[in-house]
Amino acid sequence: MDRPLRIAQVAPPLERVPPERYGGTERVMYELIVELVRRGHDVTTFASGDSEVPGRHVPTVPMALRPADFKDDPMGYFLTTMHAVLDSAYGFEIIHSHLEWPSLLLAKATSVPVVATFHGRLDLPWSRELLASPTSASLVAISQSQASAHPDIDWTVVHNGLSLAGAPFERRRSEALCFVGRVAPEKGIVEAIEIAQLAGRPLRMAAKIAPTGREHDYYLEVFVPALEAAGSSVEFLGELAGPERDELLADSYAALMPGSWPEPFGLAAIEALACGTPVLARRVGGLTEIIRDGIDGFFGDDVTELAFKVPEVESLDRRAIRASVLERFSAERMADGYEAVYRRALGRESNGDKPRIVDMKKLAAAQSPKAG
Repeated sequence: MDRPLRIAQVAPPLERVPPERYGGTERVMYELIVELVRRGHDVTTFASGDSEVPGRHVPTVPMALRPADFKDDPMGYFLTTMHAVLDSAYGFEIIHSHLEWPSLLLAKATSVPVVATFHGRLDLPWSRELLASPTSASLVAISQSQASAHPDIDWTVVHNGLSLAGAPFERRRSEALCFVGRVAPEKGIVEAIEIAQLAGRPLRMAAKIAPTGREHDYYLEVFVPALEAAGSSVEFLGELAGPERDELLADSYAALMPGSWPEPFGLAAIEALACGTPVLARRVGGLTEIIRDGIDGFFGDDVTELAFKVPEVESLDRRAIRASVLERFSAERMADGYEAVYRRALGRESNGDKPRIVDMKKLAAAQSPKAG
């Protein structure tokens, strides 16, 4: 940027920034905040009181809701977060909201430019009406795949980034496969067990269990029986903190991501690749923008194909995998993208520093069956 900016970063009240365990949005936010402060920007973060961030910090709830076992509707706390931001909005040049859909309401309530990053799914039945409504917010998607759910909307795509250089890298691997994520049907956690058994390899799993709701029912009714049936070849480790999760990835032969849902990005994929651990995944969502088939891992259409690909992992260059992902998905590169978004939102973009705007109409045409 040509000069430092006064930036508000707005986090959901569900997890601390950075999260102690699971929390992709908050991990990405933390990396961005650290890099923006390092570059001299005046950053104020609106987040839970137990968050630890550089720059200024405005607590929105005393403690992050999910680790405190909060099980009710959190929308009231999203509203109090928005209220806190609006109370001091005049002090900022840019408000960068990570509240998902409430970000659109935040933009309507203030004249300060709002950048709204969507970290979750956009292919929701009611999303069309909201996104079609006029908004002053600068809309950011974290992958072209995510943005393609609404190809007629003007998106800026900024891929997530992390400080990955410290990820452990070991040349000697165990024979075990691993799975990192949530115990949820769309994540393919039961399919990961099937792949490991078909491939004849042990499997270690680190996954968050939802305390209530549909995902908890899935844990009890589907996952636990599958885990018990698999026997000693599958080890369930529960939800691991960052260092333990990284060690699991670094020690594994390959990481499994067999979920069928369109991952908006796939943070676990870049974490695995930073450890030099290839990824076996379905060809869905943002994973296609991260994993280079036959270089960083392999894609497969079902559990049988993915299990068949397991032995081929041996041919991949783990050092090259690590080097590439450290360059492609660094926190610095992500911050470059967001600085360009901020400049554009302020009307001060230059020809040399424009954000990467995806023409979604052209993208949709290129992806259509009639495209040559």
